[in-house]
Amino acid sequence: MNHRKSGFYAILKKELYRFFTDKRTVVTTIILPGLMIFIIYSFIGSAMQGFFSVSGDYAPTISAVNLPDSIEAIGQAAGLQTYAASEESIEQVKQQITNGEADLLVVFPKDFDRTIAARESASVGYAPPNVQIYYNSTSSESNTAYGVFSGMLNAYLSSLDTPSFVINQGSAAYDLVSEENATGFMLSSILPLLILIFLFTGGVGVGLESIAGEKERGTIATLLVTTLKRQELALGKVVSLSCIALLAALSSFVGVLLSIPSLLGASGSEIAGTAATLYGVSEYLPLLAVILSTCLLFASLISILSAFAKSVREASTLVLPLMILIMLVAVVGMFQGAQSGPLFFLIPAYNSVQSMVAIFSYSIVPLNLVITIISNLVLTGFCIFVLTRMFNSERIIFSH
Repeated sequence: MNHRKSGFYAILKKELYRFFTDKRTVVTTIILPGLMIFIIYSFIGSAMQGFFSVSGDYAPTISAVNLPDSIEAIGQAAGLQTYAASEESIEQVKQQITNGEADLLVVFPKDFDRTIAARESASVGYAPPNVQIYYNSTSSESNTAYGVFSGMLNAYLSSLDTPSFVINQGSAAYDLVSEENATGFMLSSILPLLILIFLFTGGVGVGLESIAGEKERGTIATLLVTTLKRQELALGKVVSLSCIALLAALSSFVGVLLSIPSLLGASGSEIAGTAATLYGVSEYLPLLAVILSTCLLFASLISILSAFAKSVREASTLVLPLMILIMLVAVVGMFQGAQSGPLFFLIPAYNSVQSMVAIFSYSIVPLNLVITIISNLVLTGFCIFVLTRMFNSERIIFSH
């Protein structure tokens, strides 16, 4: 019995000693997860604030038809600037809201103030006037303007002795979002980050085995003693890994598209018809170019880490921080308010996500798209050069 206990304690001591004396394992297993979760959720919180809010100095574009003096005075006190619009321009302003060129349209019944005053003294036989507020739910600015203005009207309504008017009653469509904008907003909010995750995780398993696995088994030495050039070996590894990762990403991407109807409670035919109608070659070709360039970059980064590691297990440990970093950068690029200047499209992962968001939401900037693809390819070429140098180093390739 004592012998068994001593054996147990010996194994326990040995395993704990092996773990805690390996600084890299301690950092990646104990310290890194908590640290990265804190950083990621902190960034997500900041990004979400930018997603659902507008800048403090933003002045919403609010058009009003038959604006009564009472509401104009309340609006001025609240710092809201409204622009007078005629009844003949209602459809034009609605179209501007749909296109994102205006934020809000408020249509008051004629003689609103006089009707409210009559209601305060009347007891029966009164039909409360309906105030119509038109907005675009896919625009954070329009949503904010709608919330502020409707809140102001509700506060005014509460100050009256009796309910004297209503807001957005009836069957009219007050949310002026188009089918194209709604679909683009939905897909740009879901797919870019998922695609990026699929591209990276699709190549991790094969990538680690492709180089680190061969180093661990010693089979890579057979390739290195042949007449095959190290550059050809590096390029072959990266391209083959990219193809596999792309196939894995494509499979996952199709799965996501098929699951969207269930997630939204819509029928598959509705989504399929919408996608077929709203997206064409001008969207699919740039999307394919971004995915291919991103896939090549991820494959080359995974290959470098795999070549540096002594085993598949160590390679998995090295890849984890890279994956978390890429996801962190991608999350920041997903939300509205993210930086969209051309120089930011030199940042790996961030540029791919921002480009895909632009593609799905029909807001492609050709210069940013070109910068994304070229920068990804240039970085891929640099990684292949580094990988070739690593294959030329016996200390790295034959490390145990």
